[in-house]
Amino acid sequence: MSAPDDSQAPSHEKPIAGQAPSRLLRWLLRFRVWAGEVLRPTELQALLVWAAIIGVVGAVSAQLFREATDAFHLGLTGQPGNYVDSFAHIPWWKRILIPVFGGAMAGCALHFVSRVKKSETTADYMEAIVVGDGRVAFRASLMKSLGAFFSASSGASIGREGPLVQLAAVLASLPGRFLTLSLPKRRQLVACGAAAGIASAYNAPIGGAFFVAEIILGSLAMESFGPLVVSSVIATLVTRGISSSEAIYETHPFALHSNWEVVAFVVLGIGCGFVAPAYVRFLRGCEKGFQRLPVPRIAKLALGGAIFGSLAILHPEVCGNGNTVVYSILHSPWAWRALLAVLILKVVATGVTFGSGAVGGVFTPTLLTGAAIGYLFGTALIGVFPHAALDPRAYALVGMGSFLAAATGAPIMAIIMLFELTLSYQIILPVMLASVLAYYTCRTFKTKFLYDAALERKGAAVVSEQLAHLAIADIMRPNPVHLRVSSTFEEIAEAFLQHRFNYLYVVDEKDRFVGVVALHDVKAYLDKPELASVLIAEDIRHGEFPSVTREQSLEEALHAFEDVRAERLPVVESRTSPVLVGSLSKTDILIHLLGRHHRR
Repeated sequence: MSAPDDSQAPSHEKPIAGQAPSRLLRWLLRFRVWAGEVLRPTELQALLVWAAIIGVVGAVSAQLFREATDAFHLGLTGQPGNYVDSFAHIPWWKRILIPVFGGAMAGCALHFVSRVKKSETTADYMEAIVVGDGRVAFRASLMKSLGAFFSASSGASIGREGPLVQLAAVLASLPGRFLTLSLPKRRQLVACGAAAGIASAYNAPIGGAFFVAEIILGSLAMESFGPLVVSSVIATLVTRGISSSEAIYETHPFALHSNWEVVAFVVLGIGCGFVAPAYVRFLRGCEKGFQRLPVPRIAKLALGGAIFGSLAILHPEVCGNGNTVVYSILHSPWAWRALLAVLILKVVATGVTFGSGAVGGVFTPTLLTGAAIGYLFGTALIGVFPHAALDPRAYALVGMGSFLAAATGAPIMAIIMLFELTLSYQIILPVMLASVLAYYTCRTFKTKFLYDAALERKGAAVVSEQLAHLAIADIMRPNPVHLRVSSTFEEIAEAFLQHRFNYLYVVDEKDRFVGVVALHDVKAYLDKPELASVLIAEDIRHGEFPSVTREQSLEEALHAFEDVRAERLPVVESRTSPVLVGSLSKTDILIHLLGRHHRR
């Protein structure tokens, strides 16, 4: 016999004495049935509300961080404007002294993090989403953000998206500290904070959601992707309301002069796939090199600042995250020798800053690297085909997308992010093709992508392993709401009014699970008070309802859900002793699996 769904209702009646429910109770129950059938509020819908709140908080925190770093940078340099121009107008000794000061101060803040994180939860938002308990250490995260503040405001070659995501994630984790939320929900809230941070940093709502879904969660299932979209969209709207609604790299439209030009974009994509592994290995090599130095973290960051400052003396274009240079590449002509020099020095500056331990991101520096490679490739083509009317800026756009796809291992995110950053629809076809080719070319080298090492250090494992080894008892909810076989119709009605469930579990006098009462079944008796007064749970329960035991795996639980149209399954002690001990939510399983990892 198949399990019941909301369209099935029992018809058997058993006259047992009792009291008829009041008229008010019947009216409230009718409303509850209507709400359950029409509105069907679920935990996932409540999560969407939290996602919207997190989007607002993430956008405001990102704007405050940007304004604070710009103000502190102005105080350090005494020069208004972007970081490249401000460093270009200060003496050479300040170009070294300011990064050294910023590195030393960042080192002090990170030294505090190493002291407090042992007694707190994780300070890494990726770890909190993937393998942690969904709680981000508040004090340690603030100190990490302070370290990023000093690094960014002193002009270090590091992206500001890192601290923006960190701040949004730690604020998003606060509801999980004070509310009774399950582990998957707490992780999802932190993921929403990360999406809000990325969206606020780049004015890119779709890219922010895809960044978290494709790189961190590794899944586009709507159970997790929907809240990410809500959070990133709200964050973008708030950011645009506070500052500007323009795309960061908005440029004039480009067009293919001939379909044969696609061949050049294909070559560019494959070339980016060859270069990206070397770029990632260089960054990791710098990190390992600084880790081997037998000096304190403060000294490492100060040394990194000194090396970076020396490079800034040669070319101030290495300063900042690279936004200014990317915008210049897309809007102004460049001499290939000058751009090649900036590209080499910028990669070295990013490697030194990243390797020394500075907190931040390498997303924007990666975009700059791709844009420079694409522009140089387009310039070379013009030299070979001087009459082809080629525009090197179009190749810069394709280079940005394809190099980002190869370096991060997230081609979908790269394609969407490039479109949102430039709003250039005409270039999207070659970007799609080049990005996919760059990704697959990079994969042939079996090199870890830009964020893979960070995730693997946090104990990443494949989803199938978690399905097989994680027991239902690890994520089930104990003490579920239930009825007795002798519960009256009035008690059943009150239980449905108090809880947003479509099914209520029924147990016998020994707390053994014996079936369910469906909300839809109650509707048949609302207009029959003479029958409702004599009904008990035993009369309208469904005995053939699947259950799982606490020792079964999540893989077995997913198979059980295939046989029933319900959000939850009852969890019993064992098959021989089916005592009701908990409930297992389908949404909780799916969201939990999207993390793909568990503690080993």
